[in-house]
Amino acid sequence: MTNLEIIRAYIAAFEARDMDRIIAMTAPDILYHNIPMEIVRGREAFEKVLAPFIARCEEIRWKILNIAEAEDGAVLTERVDHFFMTRNRRLSVRVMGIFEIRDGLVACWRDYFDLAEFNTQLGKS
Repeated sequence: MTNLEIIRAYIAAFEARDMDRIIAMTAPDILYHNIPMEIVRGREAFEKVLAPFIARCEEIRWKILNIAEAEDGAVLTERVDHFFMTRNRRLSVRVMGIFEIRDGLVACWRDYFDLAEFNTQLGKS
């Protein structure tokens, strides 16, 4: 499986809201940085951060606008991530993501997005 295929499968796991598959595709020592939020290190912490959010979603759809593999194998994605939450709340987040693959697993994932735009959709200021 190419790195592009791995990331497409990883995104499909998110869209399926399949935490078991997501975790299975994630390196034990993952570095996850949802910039500008705090860095999360390790599979257990990663699952602890993501599982409650994914559980609140009735549907997840990530629209890939552009995807490319860099010379070093990192996969870059320009996306719009759509989260359909309970109580008819919908969040749409414009994201630039970078995924680093090691031994077929996501070892490092950095997403860049506008936290103020996200919080506005959540009703926070």
